[in-house]
Amino acid sequence: MSQQKLILDGARVAQEIKDQLAERVKALTAKGIVPCLATILAGDDPASATYVRMKGNACRKLGMESRRIELPKETTTEQLIAAIRELNEDPAVHGILLQHPVPSQINERAAFEAIDIRKDVDGVTTLGFAQNAFGFAAYPSCTPAAIIAILDYYRIPIEGKHAVVVGRSPILGKPVSLMLLNRNATVTVCHSRTRGLEQAVGLGDIVVAAVGKPSFIQGAWLKEGAVVLDAGYNEGNVGDVDYESCLAKASAITPVPGGVGPVTIAMLLKHTVEAAERAAQ
Repeated sequence: MSQQKLILDGARVAQEIKDQLAERVKALTAKGIVPCLATILAGDDPASATYVRMKGNACRKLGMESRRIELPKETTTEQLIAAIRELNEDPAVHGILLQHPVPSQINERAAFEAIDIRKDVDGVTTLGFAQNAFGFAAYPSCTPAAIIAILDYYRIPIEGKHAVVVGRSPILGKPVSLMLLNRNATVTVCHSRTRGLEQAVGLGDIVVAAVGKPSFIQGAWLKEGAVVLDAGYNEGNVGDVDYESCLAKASAITPVPGGVGPVTIAMLLKHTVEAAERAAQ
């Protein structure tokens, strides 16, 4: 008899988060405070423009304000930082999101660091990263927070499990590794230079794919019954895992699209509402 597979439905998780947020937004609005997320788009990357539009639409559906700042692709680091500082000083703005990647002439890290920690709702500053490492970040990076939210929603145990994270980016692989570690998982972090990657992935009770390569993780690598969270999103609506082969081995898996992505946006909204609540105190 084949084992029942659990498809981890991110749209369902995201909707529950947004339903809970709707009441909080109403309560703030009654006090004359409308939670506001400012998104900055530098350049004309079409995928980035789509992401920014999606985030703006999600805000409006909840009754939040979305402020969109568009800068030309010739923008300098100094000009971008000046725009960020203006938003830092605006009390009507509660969260700031710099859409990445930015044009190549911009020092992206310097721009991220310019965001006020109280408005760093996407968890991109080094201070936010450090707070996350210690387990008390107000706003951890949104995709790692989404992965933890999905595990919690479906009551998938983290404590005592071996989690394997494939990817080490500062806003995905590294922070999710720390969040899993803080939840008492044993964590192995793999990357493009890991030797014996297939064997390492095969140790994982929980496997997080965050490598940025389409259909990279193969089902043959997985331990039977592993829980697979695919945080990748590549051209053609393809994740970082080979879905069909991984579905055959996994006990639970996130689809792409409709898995981690919707929850990532929901976490961004949640962090912005929380920032507005803190500002109101």
